[in-house]
Amino acid sequence: MPDTTGARDAAASYKTAGVDIEAGDRAVELMKEWVAKTRRPEVLGGLGGFAGLFDASALKRYERPLLASATDGVGTKVDIARRMGVYDTIGHDLVAMVMDDIVVCGAEPLFMTDYICVGKVHPERVAGIVKGIAEGCVLAGCALVGGETAEHPGLLGEDDFDVAGAGTGVVEADRLLGPDRIRRGDTVIAMAASGLHSNGYSLVRHVLLNEAGLALDTHLDDLGRTLGEELLEPTRIYSLDCLALTRTTEVHAFSHVTGGGLAANLARVVPDGLHAVVDRSSWTPAPVFDLVGRTGRVERLELEKTLNMGVGMIAIVPEESTDVALTTLADRGLDAWVAGTVTDRGEHTSGAALVGDYAG
Repeated sequence: MPDTTGARDAAASYKTAGVDIEAGDRAVELMKEWVAKTRRPEVLGGLGGFAGLFDASALKRYERPLLASATDGVGTKVDIARRMGVYDTIGHDLVAMVMDDIVVCGAEPLFMTDYICVGKVHPERVAGIVKGIAEGCVLAGCALVGGETAEHPGLLGEDDFDVAGAGTGVVEADRLLGPDRIRRGDTVIAMAASGLHSNGYSLVRHVLLNEAGLALDTHLDDLGRTLGEELLEPTRIYSLDCLALTRTTEVHAFSHVTGGGLAANLARVVPDGLHAVVDRSSWTPAPVFDLVGRTGRVERLELEKTLNMGVGMIAIVPEESTDVALTTLADRGLDAWVAGTVTDRGEHTSGAALVGDYAG
């Protein structure tokens, strides 16, 4: 039999097993001020309860309120944050992935919860992640009502972490946006992405870091900054921009450009019998997209079904609403342009397509 005398001499505890409750409590204290900044009048109680509370009586102003929900993470972009030791931007990505899905149907973001899984709780790091999530919630107009930080020693390395979140929004039933509103002749308006956003990082990391061996602190003239700074650029949060459009003009549908690329995500909101055609020559993708394609010899179609290629959100509006929509977005400081139109399906072979060559 193995000699277990030594093992019995040291009393076992949760802390010796790798879970530090005190560090977790410290992380909660550090994050409280950031969570408080996201508070909406409908939120009851404070951080630390078993459940977040949201006063649903606020929905009485709706005749038929529909709740919209979504959940997501930020994928392997967390590896870039870990390598760079930067933890207060990845939360913007998380909020964008969740709340910009919710706003696609025209829903107003209400509240969000997060889940942070770490190998070891470093209170300042966890608080930094939550700070980013809270800042993102402010940009999306929603409250951060709670979350969970889980310590998984033995499963994750001490510096490893992952984040996920879930959100809820609300929309009046007769204002629900989607495929049934789209008509032939509608205008496809593209909204500029801030960069790679939070999709395709397995390909990006494979090409730039693993195959090319580029260091994150390498300054690249084409990018005008270091590779790490480019890769960690937070995902743009479009929620309030989209809601502003619904208030100022008629909108038929939105499409959040995430995994699968522009054409595939746009096709998700185009009804049978119609086709959305997007002209590549209407914009020039940022240099980082060319860097990935050129460095990895990635074919254009592969790039387009993996990365957003410079377009993070699409709005489909009636032709007569085009000018008002563009003015609204410009007034909000968001670069947007007419990228295409909706045609009869018989003119093309699938629900959405990119035509022409990129400008520039």
